[in-house]
Amino acid sequence: MSLTLKLALSPLLVAQAVATRRRLPTLPEAEGERSGVAGRGRPLKLLIAGDSSAAGVGVVTQRQALAGQLVARLGRRLRVQWQLHARSGLTTRQTFDLLRDLPAEHADVAVLVTGVNDVVDQVPSMHAIAAREALVNLLRNGWGVHHVVFAPLPPIHHFPGLPQPLRWVAGSDAERHNRALLEWAATRRDTSVVAMRVPLNRGTLAHDGFHPGETVYRYCGIAIADHLLALRDAVG
Repeated sequence: MSLTLKLALSPLLVAQAVATRRRLPTLPEAEGERSGVAGRGRPLKLLIAGDSSAAGVGVVTQRQALAGQLVARLGRRLRVQWQLHARSGLTTRQTFDLLRDLPAEHADVAVLVTGVNDVVDQVPSMHAIAAREALVNLLRNGWGVHHVVFAPLPPIHHFPGLPQPLRWVAGSDAERHNRALLEWAATRRDTSVVAMRVPLNRGTLAHDGFHPGETVYRYCGIAIADHLLALRDAVG
């Protein structure tokens, strides 16, 4: 999308964004434990962090959410000691702030789910990448993480909870952020992005038409787990 067109649409986009914030229900984060041990096999210490999608907004329990789905899949082959640090509304920079202020606990790998709020808050993609760089460096140097896996931004242009043209513009911004994320991750050996095509529609999303439902969390958990297992097999 051209900057000229986006600027021309900006009064309508702002009005739609304000109206959408007021209209969409505020959904709670999933209930349940945010750390634990599951599975059998070789040990893996896993950190999961990020925004509302990491926190499980859209489902009732953490078992239904990303953390539960991911750990359940990994637990078929590994003994997973996991911890979740996430909060609704966090941008990538705010996720960095959250982890920076926590006592560092060792983790082998980290899964980070951020980016949608960078789009919502109109964070330039270069600033979001700088925040991701800071996150990876923090996790490597402070938490002992060997590899950081990022979930891609979802196809926001498929979110039924957003009106047009806001949905179209936000989707275009998300695609731009994803391109920047992939280009940056390719420059680092300790960072990767999960390849996934998430099925988003009224039947798979939460009732607000914006956050994931259990089907989406299951799909993402499986995709991320298989990505992690492939990485682990590759290094022996």
